[in-house]
Amino acid sequence: MTTDQRDYRDDELLAIRCQMGEAAGFDDLIARWHGPLWTYVRRLVGEDDTAREVVQNVWVRVIRGIAGLRDGSKLRSWLFGIARRTLMDRLRERYAKPADPDIDINEIPADAWTNEPHEDLAALDYSLARLPIVEREVLTLFYLEELSLSEVADALKVPIGTIKSRLFRARQMLRQDMETRGSRT
Repeated sequence: MTTDQRDYRDDELLAIRCQMGEAAGFDDLIARWHGPLWTYVRRLVGEDDTAREVVQNVWVRVIRGIAGLRDGSKLRSWLFGIARRTLMDRLRERYAKPADPDIDINEIPADAWTNEPHEDLAALDYSLARLPIVEREVLTLFYLEELSLSEVADALKVPIGTIKSRLFRARQMLRQDMETRGSRT
């Protein structure tokens, strides 16, 4: 049995334990998936306090909806799908509010590109944060959360072909942003 098969089987058993109402099952679910969900949400929202609030809402939705999960082996993509929908709800609320007129865009400092390894990672993180949410989301799920193409497609509720094209476009946008920032130094 491969590690992936073992992980899917562990997830399936964990989902069943939760569906049966086992308190320790919920504790194990949170222990196993809180870190990856928080990392995903934090990367997309860009700030700790908002990420904590969103992840708390994710767990509320998970606890309320776990009984409806029909295939426990898809727990991983189901969890990230809930996280995505919670994020989208949050974005809808945020964009429904008027923009803050007190922000002077000229006072926001711009980071400079450097060639130090730790600064390269910071530059990559900065460029990733500048991408539109759709591209940032697909890169985060595929590369950073290591979901397979089919898991990303399940989480986002789109065909695999759409995921492939989004990944292609997102990589191009990320590369272009990093090259543009690199040429300014």
